[in-house]
Amino acid sequence: MVMIEIINLSKSFNGKKVLDNLNLTINKGETTVIIGRSGCGKSVLLKHIVGLLRPDAGQILINGRDITHMNEREMHDVRMKIGLLFQGAALFDSLSVGENVAFAMLEHTNTPSVIVRERVKKCLAHVGLENIEHLKPAELSGGMRKRVGLARAICLQPEIILYDEPTTGVDPIMGDAVNDLIVELHDKLKVTSIAVTHDMKSAYKIADKIAMLYDGRIISLGTPDEIEHSADPYVKQFVTGAATGPITDTTSMRGVE
Repeated sequence: MVMIEIINLSKSFNGKKVLDNLNLTINKGETTVIIGRSGCGKSVLLKHIVGLLRPDAGQILINGRDITHMNEREMHDVRMKIGLLFQGAALFDSLSVGENVAFAMLEHTNTPSVIVRERVKKCLAHVGLENIEHLKPAELSGGMRKRVGLARAICLQPEIILYDEPTTGVDPIMGDAVNDLIVELHDKLKVTSIAVTHDMKSAYKIADKIAMLYDGRIISLGTPDEIEHSADPYVKQFVTGAATGPITDTTSMRGVE
């Protein structure tokens, strides 16, 4: 069953085309990782899926509904079903951990406080944190802040979770722990997940499918094994991290007929 379908999506900023007739289909319960160089438009794509940006052209269907022409009230209802882990966790420094995790519930629902507290406790336990509700973000390590961000992302029991560079800003050991958490949450909660990253170790570990974004389009889509062993020279250069190849050859023009 298709959960998200992106059709001919295009977006330009100041005359520079970032997304160019991009197409991508994501099935329910699937974890899709979008890879590509820094600045290629991965985060821009995520912002379109959550409705923070509107495309110049194209459609985004979530559960069969096109969100690109929704009004703010309709879009709000869609966002309530989407959890988002920001690149730097983006916690509110003035709020406690518990208040951060519960923020969306407190702002957008009338859930009784006793149920909110229970949900916060459960979400923190899901990410391996207990009895830290009273602490402030400044008292946490980078890895702990990332996990609190994950707890906040799942607090409203979303159908979709979006991860923006989930392993950025933490050391390799904590990065692998974050990857394990993403896999564990996927298995426990059966959510549809999209992660954007240029960390191939993370991509291979968490993905059911990997899509490579290059020159505004998805140029390759496959399983981790298919992407790792792809013969496409653009994919091959990116996943191996080679300094030379068609991506860095300024005279190369993919798709030109």
